Amino acid sequence: MAFGTWTPFPASAPPARTAPEPDAAAGPAGPRPSRPEPPPCPPPSRGFVGARPPTYDPEPTALPAADPDDLDGLVPDTVLDGARYGACTLRAASVRGDSARYRGEPRRDALLTARFGTGERALLLVALATGARTAPLAHLAAAEACRWIGRAVGRSHVRLVDDIRAARRGDLKSGLHRLTDRSLGRLRAGAAEQGLEPDAYTATLRCLLLPADPECRTRVFFGVGPGGLFRLRDGAWQDIEPEVAEVRGEPVVGFGSPPSETPEGDRLTMDLGIPTPPSPYEPAPEPPREPFRFRTSVARPGDTLLMCGTGLADPMHGEDEFRAHLAGRWSRPEPPGLAAFLADTQVRVKGYADDRTAVAVWEA
Repeated sequence: MAFGTWTPFPASAPPARTAPEPDAAAGPAGPRPSRPEPPPCPPPSRGFVGARPPTYDPEPTALPAADPDDLDGLVPDTVLDGARYGACTLRAASVRGDSARYRGEPRRDALLTARFGTGERALLLVALATGARTAPLAHLAAAEACRWIGRAVGRSHVRLVDDIRAARRGDLKSGLHRLTDRSLGRLRAGAAEQGLEPDAYTATLRCLLLPADPECRTRVFFGVGPGGLFRLRDGAWQDIEPEVAEVRGEPVVGFGSPPSETPEGDRLTMDLGIPTPPSPYEPAPEPPREPFRFRTSVARPGDTLLMCGTGLADPMHGEDEFRAHLAGRWSRPEPPGLAAFLADTQVRVKGYADDRTAVAVWEA
């Protein structure tokens, strides 16, 4: 038959089916060996949890107002990204909250995912920033905070990779504190240039550093401002967010709050407004209003690490059914695809209508 032609089977003569080969290992009359049962599928993702659906519509309604002379300031409703390097698989999503969708307001959360370097010397940065709730330029401040920390980490990534691989925790802490101070100091300088109060052009900032080296399982969290840091291990969520109360010796309210150092090697540091030594090349910036948060942890195979803003951290802290649903979805060995991860982060709960931004890392 010439290439490109097609000959149909006659209607009266369907194609013959070849009988399967007998299983020689089973013998002439023996049964075929049974195949192992596939693992059960995770529970399907749901539109909402709780007794009643949320007040707002589940899909976007109104678009934010646009300025024809400043279209660069527009923020998409949803951002989705992912990657796989070394022993970890990354999923990241940022979704405009139900309230902002209804009111036609922009998403105040900003998300940056970036890789610096190549091969096993590469470093992954995921930055999450949230602008002030009442500030009209909150979305611009959040995006700028992500860009500044991205530039700072990118220019220092070689030294950061060396410090992470060599477990130089003190150098990491002081260096990342300095980079964070400088980045947020840029926002304060930008507010002054625009004639704004500092609180009118500011953002919280939370970051993860993930080395691409498969032999290095150290994960570094740092930032300024509230949010959530959780770990899913053996099917149960652990709250590993550095808490101010832990440093001050006060009781901590919430589920699973760990001590400042755990047997698994997780350690946290809070710097309560203590200024870092000034750089010889530029003046020392004003210390951030919020304490600097820092934690290094050593990942185990099968762990899932979740960093999120307050829009997702609040239902994680306050709704048992929501936590259980995500645990059921994310406890399988294989991480979800991008579309499935986005659906999981959008499971709604009545009373929680803020932006949702989640960064999750699955450990092979």
